[in-house]
Amino acid sequence: MRKPVVDYREFSFKGLNDPRFSHLKLLGGWFIYFALYLITENLIPNNSGTAVSCWLDYKIPFCEWFIIPYVGWYALIVVSLLYFALYNVDNFKRLQIFIIVTQVVAMIIYIAFPNYQPLRPDYPRDNFLTDVVILIQNFDTNSNVCPSLHVAYSIGIASVWLKEKSAAWWTKTGIVIFCILVCLSTVFVKQHSVVDGLVAIPVCLLAEYISCKSYWKEKLKSKA
Repeated sequence: MRKPVVDYREFSFKGLNDPRFSHLKLLGGWFIYFALYLITENLIPNNSGTAVSCWLDYKIPFCEWFIIPYVGWYALIVVSLLYFALYNVDNFKRLQIFIIVTQVVAMIIYIAFPNYQPLRPDYPRDNFLTDVVILIQNFDTNSNVCPSLHVAYSIGIASVWLKEKSAAWWTKTGIVIFCILVCLSTVFVKQHSVVDGLVAIPVCLLAEYISCKSYWKEKLKSKA
């Protein structure tokens, strides 16, 4: 079993300024995000602002099987951050900064440009997976959907895993495929419009530049 690069058994909250643990401060971004999420969800009424959809959304059928990667995305975030915290602090920083940048940009857009998607379906089937879809949609409303953070985080996770030298090719391939399925799931369970995913791409480019600038500089130097 690989030995972690940081011994977290010595961690204490008083020691957050210790260089060994200071990267964990980046996790504070989640508390700010969740606070803003609750504020925007409660202060911006459902179905207010601009309706976001396109003709392709109405061609894509509802498929409850896609709720599996949609929900699995939550576990992927936790597992990825935990792995990098244990075995590659630089990649932990890259991923967490990528996430923070997408969160900040998304929240600015949600507040300045309130939006919603009018795509919630009449469910064609009644089964366990459909029940899970309904449960998720009751919690995660159809407001403030553009850009899609499911898509943005998935692109960030795939990007950072592809930079992980210790990961086998089949691990990277599996994660990239799963991230693609997550992106597809957003439109097949009618949580997002295709537009939401497309808008997430430039947000991800900004996040990639900010979080991985040093990585790409080194890459360019090595090829010069």
